[in-house]
Amino acid sequence: MKNKPAYGVESVDNALRLAVLLQEEGGLRVTDAARRLGVARSTAHRLLAMLVYRDFAAQDQDRRYVPGPVLGRGRAPESSAQLRELALPHLEALVARCGETANLQILVGDHIRFVASVESDQVLRVGNRGGRMLPAHLASGGLALLALLPETEVTALYTAADAPPVDLPRLLADLRRIRRHGYALNEQATETGVTALGRAVRGPDGEPVAALCIAVPTARFTRERFAEWSGPHLAAIADLEGELRATTAEDPR
Repeated sequence: MKNKPAYGVESVDNALRLAVLLQEEGGLRVTDAARRLGVARSTAHRLLAMLVYRDFAAQDQDRRYVPGPVLGRGRAPESSAQLRELALPHLEALVARCGETANLQILVGDHIRFVASVESDQVLRVGNRGGRMLPAHLASGGLALLALLPETEVTALYTAADAPPVDLPRLLADLRRIRRHGYALNEQATETGVTALGRAVRGPDGEPVAALCIAVPTARFTRERFAEWSGPHLAAIADLEGELRATTAEDPR
């Protein structure tokens, strides 16, 4: 039996209780959440809004709060912590060379999760997205990773009962183009004012394990800068892939 921490933070406790309720019961209204927690409706609304922001919750068409991607789309692989640790120095080097924010994303079902994020130091910049989840078919890293899956697997993923609505023929055509070019571009598809460039990172067996992405305010994005980033971007991926191979050789388990 677990004892409640002596210095528990009530707001954190309430947010976690809400997350458990969403996962176990499937959906809540603000009034239901307030009643279950014994708090004011305004407090419940603020807690649910934060859960939505962090992708633990979402709102359906009836304005009910339901489990979000973090609760409903599976967990990140256990190796993501090691992947993050290995990637951070390469993200930092890429940010230093490009002057823009860099992220590492992994595929979790039909979403991607940001497992590492390093911000640019420019005043106008894309912020840290660590821990966030986005639809894979819209994010640059998700598209780069989906492009390397067999089309039968992509088709199964997006025809499942709980799959998001997509134009599957168009998505498959886009993935073929991305596969040919070796990169994916997200031009404000997930967030207004943000453009991102994603390329896949392969593990020692040649299979994709993550995507390394550069995120830039759309106001600063130009095709000339896109060309300038290619060298540093590919170099960071090659360095990370080399480190992944070395790590596997040291620990073949």
